[in-house]
Amino acid sequence: MRPSSRRFNLSRLVLWAALCFSGGTQAALPLPDMSHSLTLLKPAKPARNFTLPDLDGKPHKLSDYRGKVVLVNFWATWCPPCRREMPSMERLSQRLKDQPFVILAVNQQEEPDKVFVFTGQLEPSPTFPILFDRDSAISHAWGVPGLPASFIVDKAGRVAYRAMGGREFDHPEIEQAIRALLKK
Repeated sequence: MRPSSRRFNLSRLVLWAALCFSGGTQAALPLPDMSHSLTLLKPAKPARNFTLPDLDGKPHKLSDYRGKVVLVNFWATWCPPCRREMPSMERLSQRLKDQPFVILAVNQQEEPDKVFVFTGQLEPSPTFPILFDRDSAISHAWGVPGLPASFIVDKAGRVAYRAMGGREFDHPEIEQAIRALLKK
């Protein structure tokens, strides 16, 4: 490829990315399907404990949820797949509301007011705790390579599954994997 062709293609790529992330073409571009696969960790690894504040400043400690299956989701409002998967997380939460299951959505480096406005626009609006990892120390400790990243912690406090990228959390396959952990 000639150098001038590479510059032209790079310029087109930069322009396309700028339009997509500015919201200029989001409505016009078809969105890809969200995945519903999880990666089983064999053996399950102990989950690193953390304490993070929620929207009201109340601290949530992961170890306080021992005995429950916990979906820990690292996300941000500027992340398109994060935005897309949030309603499916709430639908899953509602389906499993009578089970020992909880979702902890760990926001990365954003102000609570911005997150509050964003979550208020969602349908359905999340009822699970939204936590704040303002300096991304917890995401670094968990080895999060990018957003969104999700981990399913079993009742014993071990990471049993992980998922990198957006997911349809209310998909029957994901729900089935969580229900299997709930039975253990």
